[in-house]
Amino acid sequence: MTVPDTSLPPGDGRIHASAQLHPTAIVSAGATIGPDCRIGPFSMIGVHAVLEAGVTIGSNVAVEGHTWIGEGVQVSHGASIGLAPQDLKYKNEPTRTVVGARTIVREHATIHRGSVGGHGLTTVGADCLIMVNAHIGHDCTLDHHVILANNVMLGGHVQIADTVFVGGGAALHQFVRIGRQSVIGGMSGVEADVIPFGAVLGNRARLTGLNLIGLRRRGFSRAEIHQLRAVYRLLFRSHGVFQDRLAQAEADHGDHPAVAEILSFIRSDSKRGLCRARRVAPLEEDDAEAQA
Repeated sequence: MTVPDTSLPPGDGRIHASAQLHPTAIVSAGATIGPDCRIGPFSMIGVHAVLEAGVTIGSNVAVEGHTWIGEGVQVSHGASIGLAPQDLKYKNEPTRTVVGARTIVREHATIHRGSVGGHGLTTVGADCLIMVNAHIGHDCTLDHHVILANNVMLGGHVQIADTVFVGGGAALHQFVRIGRQSVIGGMSGVEADVIPFGAVLGNRARLTGLNLIGLRRRGFSRAEIHQLRAVYRLLFRSHGVFQDRLAQAEADHGDHPAVAEILSFIRSDSKRGLCRARRVAPLEEDDAEAQA
């Protein structure tokens, strides 16, 4: 996972001459508003907020706390960024929120700032899409090109790597890690870590295979996908002790970068354990293999 950048400088407390502020917007003295920013009706920008160039804030938006919003970000009606975490231990400490460049935050989405019980920072990377009514809890870390569909709920401290898609209505338990380029099915309840390139689904989510569509879209060859399928079968469909299968996967396929990424993810420290595969019928598994 990307280490959050906590070294961003404070703003200069100025409103650039090219910024367009609606007459009903409330921008606190001390907020930094960059060139070509636009702030819509009835929106409120807090004293410690920093908006880089070209940020668009719609109507009735609240930006509070020590919040840094990157260049070209678009925030739609009714969204809130940087509000206090839903944590009873929080006592208004100066924790932070960062939203990366060109990210889109749609209507009524909520992004809460970090807590003192975490690392004090909630991060959303560049080029993400946070759809209507999605919630990002305190101390979450989203890398780049992440998509959260409508009504997704992230508990505190969730970590999501690059190019992950989370389907509508999915709920992710606090401290869960989601590996790169995986896909979470809509309405899934994710209680454990999801391997890179994995696909999970279910009321209590289980691995259903690999994110084959995502792998193809990212340019993985047929041979590479078959190799990843072989590793997946070895790790999650074979019998025997899991640690022995892990060692076998490294011995047989560990020189492949994507396989090495999966193995490293599995061996990393985890507070929630690993999401395991659901049982499938042989015919269903054969069909999935044919689609690869």
